[in-house]
Amino acid sequence: MIFKRKREATSFAAVVTELEGAVAARDGDRTGPAFTAMMHGVQSASDAECHLAGPRLAALLPAFPPTGPRPMLAMAAGFCVERGADPVACAEPILGGVQQDLLDALEFARRWTATGAAEDELPEPDEKIIDDALTARLGGDVYEATRLALAWCSIEEWQPPALAVLCRSAEVRRRHASAILPACRDLAALERHDLKCLAYALAVLEEPLVVLHRPTGTGFEVRIGGIGDNFQLHTLLAHVLVGGGHVPGTAPSAESVRLATDPEPAQGRTQTIATGAFELLAPNGERIWNEGLPDDIPVVEGRRLLVLDEPMYQRSWNADRFFPHLPGSAELTRVLTADETRTWFAHTSPGNETHRLS
Repeated sequence: MIFKRKREATSFAAVVTELEGAVAARDGDRTGPAFTAMMHGVQSASDAECHLAGPRLAALLPAFPPTGPRPMLAMAAGFCVERGADPVACAEPILGGVQQDLLDALEFARRWTATGAAEDELPEPDEKIIDDALTARLGGDVYEATRLALAWCSIEEWQPPALAVLCRSAEVRRRHASAILPACRDLAALERHDLKCLAYALAVLEEPLVVLHRPTGTGFEVRIGGIGDNFQLHTLLAHVLVGGGHVPGTAPSAESVRLATDPEPAQGRTQTIATGAFELLAPNGERIWNEGLPDDIPVVEGRRLLVLDEPMYQRSWNADRFFPHLPGSAELTRVLTADETRTWFAHTSPGNETHRLS
């Protein structure tokens, strides 16, 4: 949760209206106090007030200067989404801000590296780097250098509002996620920001998989959605295929399936343990790690292709899902014919055997 709830306040709508008016008038003297009042007011607003205010606050984001407190405004809009505001109505301004700051942070890193010594490392995301030497280091004018540095320093603050909209709407993920994911992964690869949750949310799939079960030589089409990691995928594939009587093995417990699929948000951590039924493999025989994502499954002939084999050893894990507000789904849409299955198996190989030794 972005903010903790406090006692109800009165007339939060009026507070938002004042902020809207100050921003529209480009009146800095009004905007500062109005913004402060909004940030205090949102924490005590009722659910009904948040429902109405969320899209209005999100709509203000493009009007806020990049050197201003845009991440905090996004936090307020995201908090309203957590309290019931429409995630679709709030998503474009929030995720537009995320994408722009990701790109600006990458540009900061490029310029910082280009003008430094070979051994000079990228700085930690701390605003103390914004000093008199920054413009000379990055080039451009003071405003541009400050904007890039602030993006570098504040990008993690965008994660909570981004997750608020991404985890509450498949439509939001479908519209926006693929355009933002590459920049998120590129910035995370620089190892100065913890963007794991954002990257995982942007990579959530809503699409069919071709699933081959090597021990029985059978194939299936399984449509997945809302799955945050391959632990959750593993549990749901076992539920559909083993629990459905299509392949042999031990089906997951009803509680582990409930934790993976319950539409109600998860409430804290549980002690429920899930046990692995398969080895998850890429078509070339390399392991698909449980710690990874369904997005790691390779695409073959336009479809993601996953091979299931006998587990090399027994694995178990906590059955809680990665995203508490995002229920997963896996639906067996059809059993492949023998000819279809042979065709798909022709795209696979046992590959190297390193997965059997680890």
